[in-house]
Amino acid sequence: MAEDDYPNTDRARWVAVEEAAELIHEERYLEALGALRDALRADPANGYAYFFTGVALFECGQLEGARDAYRACLRVSPRHLGARVALCHVLRKLGSHREAIAAGVAALEQAPADGDALYAVGMAHWARGDLPAAERYLSAFLRAGPEFEVKVEVESILARIASQTPDRNN
Repeated sequence: MAEDDYPNTDRARWVAVEEAAELIHEERYLEALGALRDALRADPANGYAYFFTGVALFECGQLEGARDAYRACLRVSPRHLGARVALCHVLRKLGSHREAIAAGVAALEQAPADGDALYAVGMAHWARGDLPAAERYLSAFLRAGPEFEVKVEVESILARIASQTPDRNN
């Protein structure tokens, strides 16, 4: 593909998944998966289709499938930040904490101040039991100005971390 064809190809790939994205928004995940399967048959290099497949599978509780879809997205679209962050979360939920942290750090290398990536890495460190690292990333996440609900969740986690961490002044 010529470099000047990229915007047209990207647009076509987005158009191919718009209906599926809307179905996901409507929580019609199985229907979305059918539409995404069709999009991938038509264009196996459609990163959007892999990403939204990951989203739909995650929402259906199929974590391994979601992980594989996010990895496939990153193979064809290595700069897809959303897939990197989502991969971090799904790996954490699968108990693969080191891999989750690596995925999250890769996202932060791409976008150092990204709140979603900071949250994902902080949660992965917390799940792993690395409280100082979790505190560092989650505190940075709060400085990014998150929405109220997740802010309250993170403040609660940080309070638990503070209660488990020996006083650093002693």
